[in-house]
Amino acid sequence: MPGIKIKTQKTADGVAYIKVVGFLDAHTFVQMEEEIVKLFNARIYKVAVDLSGLEYISSAGAGVFISNVGEATANGGNIVFINPSEPVREVFDLLGLTQIFQIFETKEEAFMLFRKGR
Repeated sequence: MPGIKIKTQKTADGVAYIKVVGFLDAHTFVQMEEEIVKLFNARIYKVAVDLSGLEYISSAGAGVFISNVGEATANGGNIVFINPSEPVREVFDLLGLTQIFQIFETKEEAFMLFRKGR
């Protein structure tokens, strides 16, 4: 069964960068949920998620982001995506997530949004 790898880096200015590789689905979404909850518990609400290495996302996987973006924005942050792979971008288009979430091509572009928003 395909799995997921999640690596998180926190910057000095309160932005989290999460690199996700593999499959985000009904079997792995809990790991992503736990990672976001850890960030929120540390009062980090500016989250940039790099999806370039994500091969597949299910509605359960997307639901992690949908269910947490409200808390992020309510606390002055946001959840944004960086360079989703083509299959992931297609799912986002089908689910209408490209209308809800901002998508950036690079980490630098995503971080610029958060730095402007200070």
